[in-house]
Amino acid sequence: MSAKFIPLRTSVIAFVLVLLSASRLLATSVDTIKVQGTAIRQDTITSLIATRLINRDFNDIYTQNLRSSMFGNEYFQKVKTQLVADVVANFVVYSTPKSRLFINAFTRVKIRLLATPGAPVKSPSYMPGIQLFYRLNHDVYHPEFLSGGYTHHSNGVRGPTVLPDGSFNADSGKFSTNFYTLNYTVGKRTDKTDRIINQYKTVGVELHSGLFGKGYATGLPGKYGWVRVNGSYMLNIAKSYEDPIKKDSKLFENWQRLQLDFTYIADKYNGYGTLDIKKRLNIGLKYYYHLPFLKDVAVMGGGGYRGQDDYNFSFQDSYGYVTVGLASGLSFLLSR
Repeated sequence: MSAKFIPLRTSVIAFVLVLLSASRLLATSVDTIKVQGTAIRQDTITSLIATRLINRDFNDIYTQNLRSSMFGNEYFQKVKTQLVADVVANFVVYSTPKSRLFINAFTRVKIRLLATPGAPVKSPSYMPGIQLFYRLNHDVYHPEFLSGGYTHHSNGVRGPTVLPDGSFNADSGKFSTNFYTLNYTVGKRTDKTDRIINQYKTVGVELHSGLFGKGYATGLPGKYGWVRVNGSYMLNIAKSYEDPIKKDSKLFENWQRLQLDFTYIADKYNGYGTLDIKKRLNIGLKYYYHLPFLKDVAVMGGGGYRGQDDYNFSFQDSYGYVTVGLASGLSFLLSR
């Protein structure tokens, strides 16, 4: 009798073995997600934790890409200055590991103190706005993200923009424009024994509301670029230091940064040809070095060329320049 049950018993055992093999195959085929370079299998719990860790790391990446402030001087401009400042206050209003979205509101003020009797301040450029960042992938060592936003640019003056002779009232005239940006950024992080190297490449478009017949000062159409292609490359190196509290532990702080920025005016303006680089291209290269005794301050030097000056009514000027000074990031993490 027992011999008759051998095939059935064998079949049951074989079926169980097939189920076990299938379950193992299924377990090994579950999607994985990378957290700080390590592949982690996604189940309900680990996926949630891993995603939040990635969002947190991307939030740090976004903060690293926020615009910094500078204080110093520029040389070889059309109008000589004795002080130039670009003060940026970043207000991070939304930053949470629960979301891949990051929101930063900012106020930016550009000031030029002229090297003339009385040292007057050329009407400042006021540039408040808002930025949104959105993560596209999961790899913090090769991050990809979108950023975009809105910026208002004016000089806070109410005088007539255009004089009776048709020229711009650069001394007391109103300058105003509004623009929207959309950018795509890819990055790469390399870890070494005592260095962390981050690289970011960004390309995007800038559209001014004047393109649609709204939000601009009288006289700007045809004289000011409404469509611009923007790009940047940033190399940031962090250096390790001994932790003053925990022995045999290291802290990483910003050490050196190299940043290249460019803007190219793409639409028709003032009769300039499409390839008239001297009137369409703005490009600048800056080098930052963080002094060890000034954690959040760096000495800065660089230079570049402005085909259309980005300081309100100075947009009519084109020139090369050299800049030196101090730089610092000024961020307020309101979301914490």
